[in-house]
Amino acid sequence: MTAPAQQKPSLPQQVKATREKLLTLLKDVNPDSARWVEEVRAKRRATPSAVVVGETNRGKSSLVNALIGQPGLSPVDAEVATATYLIFGHAEEWSARACYPGQVTPVPVDLAELINWVSAAHELPNGQLPPRYVEIDGPADFLEKVSLVDTPGVGGLDSMHGELAKEAAEAATALLFVVDASAPFTAGELNFLATVGESVETVVFALSKVDQYRGWRQVLEADQALLAEHAPRFAGATFHPVSARMYEMAAKAPNPEAAAMLRDRSGVDELRTALTGMIGGRAAMLGEANTMRALATALVELQIRLETEKRALSTGEDEAEKLRARKEELTGERRSSTKGWQVRMRTEIQRTRVENNHEIARQMRDVQSWFRQAIDAADKDQLRGMPTQVDAALQMVSGRIGQAVAWRLNQVAEIVLGELFTPDELTVIRAQFAKAGSPIVVRQAERRPPTTEDQLLVFMGVTGGFSAGKLAVAPLAGLIAGPILLVPTIAIALGAGWWLSKTRKHSADKTHMKQWLGEAIADARSTVDQLVAEQLIAAEQQLALSLDEALGKRIAGIEEELREVDKALRLDTAERTKRLNAVNKRLTDVTAGRDRAEKLLASIRSVRDRA
Repeated sequence: MTAPAQQKPSLPQQVKATREKLLTLLKDVNPDSARWVEEVRAKRRATPSAVVVGETNRGKSSLVNALIGQPGLSPVDAEVATATYLIFGHAEEWSARACYPGQVTPVPVDLAELINWVSAAHELPNGQLPPRYVEIDGPADFLEKVSLVDTPGVGGLDSMHGELAKEAAEAATALLFVVDASAPFTAGELNFLATVGESVETVVFALSKVDQYRGWRQVLEADQALLAEHAPRFAGATFHPVSARMYEMAAKAPNPEAAAMLRDRSGVDELRTALTGMIGGRAAMLGEANTMRALATALVELQIRLETEKRALSTGEDEAEKLRARKEELTGERRSSTKGWQVRMRTEIQRTRVENNHEIARQMRDVQSWFRQAIDAADKDQLRGMPTQVDAALQMVSGRIGQAVAWRLNQVAEIVLGELFTPDELTVIRAQFAKAGSPIVVRQAERRPPTTEDQLLVFMGVTGGFSAGKLAVAPLAGLIAGPILLVPTIAIALGAGWWLSKTRKHSADKTHMKQWLGEAIADARSTVDQLVAEQLIAAEQQLALSLDEALGKRIAGIEEELREVDKALRLDTAERTKRLNAVNKRLTDVTAGRDRAEKLLASIRSVRDRA
């Protein structure tokens, strides 16, 4: 009788078995690296996040309140029109703060006055400026598992706000897309989904207000047909019919049975369960990917060290001479202030400065051109809401510029490091910086806080338009991504909605609006130019210090290798052969382990990309 074929272990089972095996190997060979990998695994279990997007008045905020279980928490106001995000997280007690990252200490916010901070239709407290986002934390069970970001519904998803919502969505574990039951998808919603489908892995659909429209099932069928035609990636997607109003009514029901019935019919509990199950598992898989990446980093460093030890046991004095020559070369580089790497660094920084100036000018021209055309085509109501669109657009552009600066500075670091060190030396240096607990960071220069006279510009320092710290769910791009991580978080926000509420009588006609647009964009460009210039100055100083530190680490490493070579030279032939055999065996195990970790990491990414 033929024995039944063994079932192949699932990917999570393979990952777990490999992780435990490789950690055991590391503990035997390099306990410090093993402890670092375990620390990475423990620290990177971030709460997954869902970004809630949708057109204005689709019931997003009411649904967020229902999911959290706190009716009225996120302001539900038809006139809420700002570029302010609400970021909900877990804490033991309820608290809120208006955030101006990188520039101003967060300002505590009374939850009862939250609407004054996020709505252009309400007055900010005296002396305060519009925040870029507001953090709200509290003891909601759902927020222990999933953090939520309630995005503003300014202007519709076919506007500049759509671009900002897309960038927000790309930073989250999942997108919760809210449409209502009054009518099928709009063209703007379909265009947004067709675009975001290329970059956002997980989208959950909620059909809101089903209690208010008897024909919601026909609307749902029409929505599914439109998705199949215009955003085929989401063809066949599950929609969750929900009613936030029914969920709120359950709290006022006359008896427990009626309350349970209303909660069940609201669909909120089902949506909550779907979100938790879908993105909770995804966050766990991303955490495993990060562990595999850390293991691969530790193993490749160990592989290089074992190969060095093998050469020391095999070649002896020849290896020692090479190491002494390399040490003298790097020591000379470190002592000299006129060496080529410093000249090259300054040249690359200057090139970055010129490229950024051109990019800032181009993006600001594009924004101005787009809005001038929009003003020409706008009716009275559209004209009134235009400044909030400018606000969102400038936030989007400034975030992109900040990312471009970070990317170019990292390129500078790679170019200069590549001239100073060999590929193997760079690998070791990367691992050293990773295990040190933090990469080399170029921080934003200190700057005066804004005053109440800064009515048009609120200087920000948030990458991507909202709290990256709250929403960091891409551990593969974490501190082990490279030897030097330059993070110049440059962004601005134009408090235009707030400004307009005070000066609306002066901007009723299009001519005045165009004049204001030109002045606002000129001020914004001047601010971004200043921030980039200051960032590059700080980057050059920090990069020089970082490269000096890297040289010091490599020199210390060579000195350690020389000590090992001297020990090997004092061994007799038999003992050296025994040591060489042991090193070869370890090297074989480490190389195979590294290959296994990288293959599993590729498999995890493949599953993630197909999701």
